[in-house]
This record gives sequence, C-alpha cells and structure tokens, in this order.
Amino acid sequence: MSLPPILVDSPAVARFALRLQQEPAIAVDLEADSLHSYRDKVCLMQFSTPEETVLVDPLAVPDLSALAPVLADPAVRKIFHAADYDIRCLYRDFRFEIRGLFDTMIACQLLGEEKLGLADVLRKYFEVELDKRYQRADWSRRPLEEGMIRYAAEDTRHLHKLAAILERQLADKGRLDWAWEEFSLLEQVRHGEQNGPLFLRFKKAGTLDRRQLAVLESLLQWRDGEALRRDCPPFKVVGNAPLLELARIMPGSLRAAAGVEGLSPKLLRRYGDAMLEAVAAGREMPQNRLPVYPRGEPRVRDTEVDRLVSALKQWRTAAAAELEMDPGVLINNALLEEIARARPRTPADLEKLAAMKNWQRRVLGEGIIGVLSAEC
Repeated sequence: MSLPPILVDSPAVARFALRLQQEPAIAVDLEADSLHSYRDKVCLMQFSTPEETVLVDPLAVPDLSALAPVLADPAVRKIFHAADYDIRCLYRDFRFEIRGLFDTMIACQLLGEEKLGLADVLRKYFEVELDKRYQRADWSRRPLEEGMIRYAAEDTRHLHKLAAILERQLADKGRLDWAWEEFSLLEQVRHGEQNGPLFLRFKKAGTLDRRQLAVLESLLQWRDGEALRRDCPPFKVVGNAPLLELARIMPGSLRAAAGVEGLSPKLLRRYGDAMLEAVAAGREMPQNRLPVYPRGEPRVRDTEVDRLVSALKQWRTAAAAELEMDPGVLINNALLEEIARARPRTPADLEKLAAMKNWQRRVLGEGIIGVLSAEC
C-alpha cells in the first residue's frame, strides 16, 4: 500500500471536503494524544472512500471548518469503529457534529460478536493484521513516521467492506432498526464539563473520611499543576493508587511515605517534598472547610426489588442466549433494577422508562412483563 496523502493547509481541506460531499459513505477515524499530553487533542484525522484514503493534519491546518457540513450531513454515511470517543473529541476540539453514523463496533455488539476490537474484527472477516506498535504512539509529534501513517490509514481502509457485511447480517437477523436507534443516540454524545473538586472524579474517594479527603484533594491539585507544567497526563506524574494511600496514612515524613507501594525512590527524590507539603496542607485545613463527599440520598434496600432483579437476570440470561448476544448489551443491570422498581404491567408502562430503548421495548417488553406478572 502506498502512503496516503496528508493535507496540511486549509484550501486543500476545503477541496477535499467538496469531494467527500459527493460520496454516499465515508469511513472516519482519528488519533489523539491522550496518553502524552495534559489536555488531549485530535492530532490526525483519517478519511477513506471506497477508492482512496486521505489523512488530515489538524495540527497544521488552521481552519478545518470546511469539513463540518459533510460530517453533519445525514445523507453521507459516516462509518466509524467505536465512535463514542471520536464523536466527543471532534465536537470538543472543532464543534463538528456527526450525522449519518454507522458504528461497526455497535453493529458487532448487536450481532453477538465475542471480540469487538477493530484488529480482531478485521482479522476475522478479512484476515488483515493491524500493526499494534503504534496504538500508544505520540500522535502530536512531527514528522509522522512512515509506519504511523500506514497504521492510521489501515484503520479506515477496510471499514466500507466491513460495514456492508455487518449491515447485511443485521438485516438478516431483523436487527437493523436496533442499530439505527443506537447510532442515533450515539450521535448526541458530548464531552462533559469537568467542574468542582478533583476528588469527585477519583475512584474510591468515597472511602475516605473528610480529613483524608482534604489531603487527597490537596495531592490531586498538586499533581494536576505538575502535569500542566510538564504537559503530560496526570497519571504520568504519580499514579492514583499511591495518592490514595498517601491520603489514607497522611505521612509527616519521607520515611513514612517510603513505605507506600508505587512510590519509588526516584519518585520520592523528585516529588517527595512537594507531596509532603500537599499532605500537610490537607492536614492543616480548618475543620469547617473540610470537603464532604456527595453521597446523595441512600437507596433503601428493598428485598422485593432484589428478588425481582434476580428473576429478571435469570430471564435475561436465557433471552441473551437465544439471541446469541451478550446479556449486558441486551439490557444492562441498571435498567433491570429500574424496571424492578417500576414494576411495569403493560406496554404503556414500559414507555415511561426513559432509559429503555425502543428496540428493547419491542423485543423484550413481552418477556419482561411476563416475568413481573409471574413474580408479583
């Protein structure tokens, strides 16, 4: 395969966008630098028609707005594999909206494929082997290596043929309308605003008391500032597990901190004093300023709901086996609990469950109502 062209100026992108507008379908992918930068960004965009693959360099092109109309045009199908992250990033960085989506990973889920990664799917259908060396590459670096360019092009080059195969299979199974509903919902995802204390986005923060939570927040604020200074993801400064343990034990010396798993001598030499200062700031915070972890209203344990959820899970296992699908894809646990609490008795009752998709109501509604009628 020859190397695809890389567009690096706005006029070239505008001419290319006009060509894309004439296509019935285009395959799209992107590469970002989330493993290498403090604020990840889209570093490369890949587009494939059935005849050609072209790359666009967002780091070189000052104005990508010419791509917005074709990406938002539902008449031009956009084929992605695992589009969730890509859709969020494209809107965040460029305010691009995706309409006319066909996500081959979702199609695979609805068809009951066991392996969903693009490399696994392409290997199964086309005996294509993707080079995984560049999965964790720094896509913000320039110039791009020849191997990286080839890797990026391979991500979209086969998607047209793959989408055609999967669409036929969905139609044969009567699940094509399921897919269109899933694609329509996915088109609407966006990056959420991340406001408030950093501990709100930290796993297991809820296990700490208020004083420990203050120490954790102080440590997180220090790490965030260091990551910003170094322009790297926060986890590359210090991992989450050591910070959580530091917040638990609140050490007052390097000797005490040295016993924390994950804090190597090198890390302690580099950051030990700064981390102790952060710990001290949390320990010295006035009592009336200590943070509180928002736990919301505790959900009262309802043994009857638990019994109904158990019955619904048993039914789901059988239904998923019959449909040859993953049970969690068919209907997840959270929705089963919501159903158990609402106890719908009629199809009209199911319509009131906002989290339930239309295809789930059609395909699973009778079974759900039957289980609840038998158990209640």
